[in-house]
Amino acid sequence: MAERATVARPYAKAAFAHARDKNVLDAWSGWLGTARAIVSSDEFEAFQNSPGVRKQQLKELVAHVCGDALDANARAFLDLLAENGRIGYLPEIATHFDELTAEHQNVADVEVVSAAELNAAQRERLAGALRARLRRDVRLNCTVDPALIGGAVVRTGDLLIDGSIANKLQRLDVELTTG
Repeated sequence: MAERATVARPYAKAAFAHARDKNVLDAWSGWLGTARAIVSSDEFEAFQNSPGVRKQQLKELVAHVCGDALDANARAFLDLLAENGRIGYLPEIATHFDELTAEHQNVADVEVVSAAELNAAQRERLAGALRARLRRDVRLNCTVDPALIGGAVVRTGDLLIDGSIANKLQRLDVELTTG
């Protein structure tokens, strides 16, 4: 996976620089998100692996689905990706583009997995604590996993905070069996 990220990074940086300079970050983030979904689909993979499918056809499919969201520069970017056989790298390009955009906007995207759904007050309290720790605005992406038993797991960038009961029980089990 690291190789794909390495290949995608220069494309994402170039797309980000263009979108930032032209003040079209939201538009580019939107169509790249759509392109990520298309290329990540099983249908696209089956089409891509069909005999006789050309790189240009893959690009045309993505362009067709993205439709009016593509300006001339986005179409030229897709042409470049197709020419270099990199249409399949759109998911990684979109992910890195989103990371660059969040950094530019001083926002941290935070994944929160909790044992039970968080109410609005809990979300706001968590967001406030994370804003103070990260010194950035935060966007919470909350999901529920009852297997955690209680507590939550928080991830953003390289930061991982595992405050789940399941993790504490696992650590206790290790301590009891090895100590």
